[in-house]
Amino acid sequence: MKKGLTLALALSTTLAAAQGAVRVGMAYDAGGKADKSFNQSAYEGSQRASKALGIQVKDFEPSDPSQVIQGIRSFATEGFDLTIGVGFANNASISQVAKENPDLYFGLIDDVSAAKNVASLVFKEEEGSYLVGYLAAMNSSTGVLGFVGGMDIPLIHKFEAGYTAGAKAANPKVKVYAQYVGTTPDAWNNPGKAKEIAASMRSRGADIIFAAAGGSGNGVIDYIKQTQCLKAGSLPSGVKFATNNFANVGKSASYKNACAGNTRPMFFIGVDSNQNYLGDFDKNPATLNHGLTSMLKRVDNAVYALIKDVKGGSFKGGERRFGLKEGGVGYAVDAYNKGLISSTQVAKVEAVKAQIVSGKIKVPNK
Repeated sequence: MKKGLTLALALSTTLAAAQGAVRVGMAYDAGGKADKSFNQSAYEGSQRASKALGIQVKDFEPSDPSQVIQGIRSFATEGFDLTIGVGFANNASISQVAKENPDLYFGLIDDVSAAKNVASLVFKEEEGSYLVGYLAAMNSSTGVLGFVGGMDIPLIHKFEAGYTAGAKAANPKVKVYAQYVGTTPDAWNNPGKAKEIAASMRSRGADIIFAAAGGSGNGVIDYIKQTQCLKAGSLPSGVKFATNNFANVGKSASYKNACAGNTRPMFFIGVDSNQNYLGDFDKNPATLNHGLTSMLKRVDNAVYALIKDVKGGSFKGGERRFGLKEGGVGYAVDAYNKGLISSTQVAKVEAVKAQIVSGKIKVPNK
């Protein structure tokens, strides 16, 4: 059986080589390629490359982190032209297999490998987070914001630092409460804990919560779907409604029933992929959407660019950093949230963006 499998793999490798097809292996991080966030963005980039460039893509989604190196090594054994490890947790595995196979190309997202045949794709998450923090502060009715991080690591501290700095730039008096789901990889897949954190932030007056927590972020979205708003009578001491930006936005029947009286809507800010649509709780984009915006981390663009380089014979190892200037991060305005963010606000954020790109604004990353 094993001998037959090896022969079949060898034949398929030979056939692919004869046809000149570039083959790409994608080894995903915890949460899998359908996490609606980080992994999914990488997946979408590979699928775009498959359609536009005619390359072959094979996915590996480990059920346990210990399996990652097996999947990566299998791609190398089959002679895949490029193997991409999605997530910093795959650094050790990608680096080890890359050193074992110096004639093959590898990619790593969100961390830097020392191996010469690895292209390390990293992002300036703090820059995109600064912009959504700026938007959050301009739209908060209470002047209290929340940040829910997944795993308590320097990578996610970049999101928090940028978000807080952007919010303070828009409103120096704003308060930002930050909390992390955990200190192990399980923190990416614990929506229940994230939901508890969101509840505690609402009790402190937070009406907008930015979640950079992978699959755990779904817990924040679920909490906002259940509660929908803040009520004046439930605000903590010292917090009051200062603005009512969304008074003229149409509301669903569910919202009107749950949030009658002196209330203000709650919002989440999505991460990595455009998650605005997840705030359309009544499946009607014309009514109030609870996704204020999303901090876009264009993993899809980075993955596509790397695959295109391999396809074109111009692969280069080493670090590649994607910020606002490179189109690697940003914020989302679409049919779901265009009724929430005014053209005046967009103009302000674009002006801030230009200052970051020019270097006039230095965004902290920790």
